[in-house]
Amino acid sequence: MTSTLDSSSSVVSPPPSSFLEVRDLKVAWPTDDGLVKSVDGLSFSVERGKTLGIVGESGSGKSVTSQAILGLQKGTRAQVSGEIWLDGDELVSKTADEMRVYRGNKVAMIFQDPLSSLHPFYRVGEQIVEAYRVHNDVSKDVARKRAIEMLDRVGIPNPDRRVDDYPHQFSGGMRQRAMIAMALVNDPQLLIADEPTTALDVTVQAQILDLMRDLQKEFHSAIILITHDLGVVAEIADDVVVMYGGRCVEAGAVRDVFYNPQMPYTWGLLGSMPRLDRDRKGRLDPIPGNPPSLINLPKGCVFAPRCVQKHRVPGDACATVRPDLLEADPGHSVRCHIPADERRRIWAEEIKPVL
Repeated sequence: MTSTLDSSSSVVSPPPSSFLEVRDLKVAWPTDDGLVKSVDGLSFSVERGKTLGIVGESGSGKSVTSQAILGLQKGTRAQVSGEIWLDGDELVSKTADEMRVYRGNKVAMIFQDPLSSLHPFYRVGEQIVEAYRVHNDVSKDVARKRAIEMLDRVGIPNPDRRVDDYPHQFSGGMRQRAMIAMALVNDPQLLIADEPTTALDVTVQAQILDLMRDLQKEFHSAIILITHDLGVVAEIADDVVVMYGGRCVEAGAVRDVFYNPQMPYTWGLLGSMPRLDRDRKGRLDPIPGNPPSLINLPKGCVFAPRCVQKHRVPGDACATVRPDLLEADPGHSVRCHIPADERRRIWAEEIKPVL
């Protein structure tokens, strides 16, 4: 089960109780126009064998969170604070050289675009061999056999021949499978998948999701799935974190967030998603307006400028007071000024019937 804590509640650092535990993570970038707060006080945890989905619009901080876990901002101008505990080791305090030991070994990532992530001048097998030999003192022949084994495991036909192909000789789905093979070649305990099914047709998308699910059972790894596709999250994730403006606005088990959402932003995401399990009475409704600037975030609720006026609480609290992330139900947290009973009423009487 994934738990989510408000950033203001972390004072002392007790030993982590989960395999991956992120506490009050903040990532900011200094610019000439001001400080870009890409991630602002994010906390969550993931157990081995479980999948956490992180959803939200572009610019909400999803990919920056994954890069922070991998330590990819080290050596840049990024200001990173908070704690990231992986299997009892704290990662934020580690140096760039120390993080290289973890990347590709304990934690690996499937990037969004395999065509740009795979080097076009090197054969696919050579790239997998290199990823394996970085963390294992073996010969090239042994590493090549391991690469062929992984290509076969992810469902690439004739792996002993295709191992010598270049990325442009693979289809989009096969390139994504090759990326998964490279990510899993060292049996990582944590796999981060950043939009792993983007630009793939629905048939290949389903195959990739089934592959990730099967490999998770085999390796008992934890998975963080970053996506804007709520259908993918419903298919594969156990728990979900909804991000907006660099912060978590709702989190809990998938069944709670999808079937009993209590944050207006989550209502908007669900209302803009086509569904095949029921007859829809009206058109899909996009969320009005644009995501906030991460340099000049609203003083109050970050979603207030786009929230339906009739749903906002009386007075100016929505515009001036930043709501805390509070537990609405066991394991289900929401960041919203609307009282819990009123949120449940709005969902049951106004939102759910028209979805």
